[in-house]
Amino acid sequence: MALRQEGALSSMIPLELGGFNEGILPTARRCHALGQSCGSAAMVFAMHQIQIACLVHHGGTSDWHRQFMRQIASEQLLLGSVTSEVGVGGQIRKSLCAIEEDAGRVKLHKRSTAISYGEQADALLITARRDDAANQADQVLLVGQSHQYRLDRCGTWDAMGMRGTCSHPFDVTLECVAEQILSAPFADIAEQTMQPVSHLLWSALWTGIAADAVFRARDFLRARARGGDVPSAARARLAEAAGLAQMAEGRLTTVLREFDEIWTHGPVPLSIEKAGNINALKVSVSAIALQVVNHAMMICGIDGYKNNTPHSVGRHLRDLHSAPLMISNERILESNGHMLLMQKPHLGAF
Repeated sequence: MALRQEGALSSMIPLELGGFNEGILPTARRCHALGQSCGSAAMVFAMHQIQIACLVHHGGTSDWHRQFMRQIASEQLLLGSVTSEVGVGGQIRKSLCAIEEDAGRVKLHKRSTAISYGEQADALLITARRDDAANQADQVLLVGQSHQYRLDRCGTWDAMGMRGTCSHPFDVTLECVAEQILSAPFADIAEQTMQPVSHLLWSALWTGIAADAVFRARDFLRARARGGDVPSAARARLAEAAGLAQMAEGRLTTVLREFDEIWTHGPVPLSIEKAGNINALKVSVSAIALQVVNHAMMICGIDGYKNNTPHSVGRHLRDLHSAPLMISNERILESNGHMLLMQKPHLGAF
């Protein structure tokens, strides 16, 4: 795997633990570049880095987790995530399964609706209730290494797009030592790290997919121009597609730079305004990227619709239809609307 050869799977891990200590901004650039070539590969890389971010921000004071990060860097381990669960309606901030702890060892059984690249991962970060008496929102996050868990596939990943992520549903059975549980409550990990990093890296790869669609539409029109005049409507549509892509990338860059500064200070609660901005970014980019690819499809016509042409954007369109569904845009907008009732929105450029 090229990313392993480049040491990219540990790029965000601190230098003293064998990584490159990269922040969110360079990691997002990698996601954008990968998105231009393959949305599934970019998503796998982004989801791995989201798990790394959680470990870096919330496992840095634990000897076990620090040693595990050294192992990730030296062996270029691939990390997956088990936050979904049957019976919670897609809400990652709720769990039905619970940790069973006895004499320093823990056991867990979780029925997950989807684990991206679960069979290929070297370790999984898994959410669960703190114990059997805890409520559904009182969750912890723990690391399970591949030799410590068993995955029983209970379905298939037969989706419209993002097929390469291999996000099959699994029953997970785990037994490990209690030190593998991160000390911070999952509510803090999700709010301070997992959710904002997810929205930022996903947005980066989605803008990468959209950028490639624009390039394909441009190449299509350039090829047509060599054989005659290009219709003015097609040129106008290309300009609109490029403008939308640039607008999405511009907003992403602004929010990335703001969060990259926060990232250097470690895990800190985000202000209502910054959390709302990151949420709104995810919603807007997931919608705009789809618009861009739709424009590219209309420009390229049947060449864009077919799968076997250099101007095909069918995969781009299928992959991007997952974007509004990954943490539902409707749910995010509902949350942001609640935030706006508590704080006046920052509007007015001047």
